[in-house]
Amino acid sequence: MAFGGLNNSSNNQPMAEINMVPLIDVMLVLLVIFIVTAPLLTHAVKIDLPRASSNQNISQAEKIQIAINAQGTVYWNGEIVDEASLRARMATAAKLDPQPELHLRADRTTQYENVAKVMSDAAQAGLAKIGFVTEPNN
Repeated sequence: MAFGGLNNSSNNQPMAEINMVPLIDVMLVLLVIFIVTAPLLTHAVKIDLPRASSNQNISQAEKIQIAINAQGTVYWNGEIVDEASLRARMATAAKLDPQPELHLRADRTTQYENVAKVMSDAAQAGLAKIGFVTEPNN
């Protein structure tokens, strides 16, 4: 026992060591159980699947380029558009399947209000894929 013994020594302090043998025994038993049961968990049914040849149907989404210059002029794929026609084009683009990606280019000195207005118009139209186009640093 850890708290007592048969000798009458004056050292009556409890033993401060942890008995590791039971912990190691439990660990080894669990290890054996996992080694035995692991192969049983991989049960697969062997079936002969049919073979078919087909081409992958990849439909790329259209990309719409919207540019905003420093004066606030908005371009739809290089064509100047006003606010009403921009909203109408975004509404018709949102109905397409797959939905087109909106690539937004803004001049460095463009006011954020113009960019935010175009983004909110796109969100109201239902366009979900909006990306910002920037120039890479060389």
